[in-house]
Amino acid sequence: MGIQLITNTLKDIWPMLTIFLVVIVSIRLTYLHVNHERFVFYREFLNLVFVIYALLLYNLLTNSELNDVSGFNLIPFTEIMRYKIGTTGFYWNVIGNVLLFLPFGYFVSGYVKATKVSHILGISFITSATVEFVQYFIGRSFDVDDILLNVVGAILGFLLYIGFTAIKRHLPRFFRSDTFYNILCFLVCFFLVLYCLQIMGISFL
Repeated sequence: MGIQLITNTLKDIWPMLTIFLVVIVSIRLTYLHVNHERFVFYREFLNLVFVIYALLLYNLLTNSELNDVSGFNLIPFTEIMRYKIGTTGFYWNVIGNVLLFLPFGYFVSGYVKATKVSHILGISFITSATVEFVQYFIGRSFDVDDILLNVVGAILGFLLYIGFTAIKRHLPRFFRSDTFYNILCFLVCFFLVLYCLQIMGISFL
């Protein structure tokens, strides 16, 4: 169901996403050329992945059609304890809110070169609180539990970044090289493009 939700979201925003990415890529490539900086495919690709993630996150969190519940909850754990473990509501509202911000924690940690939890804690709290504040004024709800779960997800993303960075240091030289990550990201990019074209109704098969 989560994959279907992402697919439906991409169907809604692909025109905006296409224009936005073309503009961003054009500006970025021009910047690298003008400033004589080296183009590293995997780094630029990951930057674009974060842009796509941010746009998907915005669409999911501000789409009032995905949630017909409105309200204001400032009591921690009220909503979390309302769902029984293993139920659909638990997966969507508890696990879903954690996973939603896990990429955020990973990408932001990489961008700021975070080494402590405190480096990501404030950013994730401010971001999630802002989202909840906006949601309240567009017909959805403000829920402190969502903020707590989002922050937990961001912290998990930070831990994933720290773990991956530690593992990377002990890999053979080739698996730490730009060449390896360029090849890996090129393959991922290729399949993502095919997937997006399929969503847009374009097929070469």
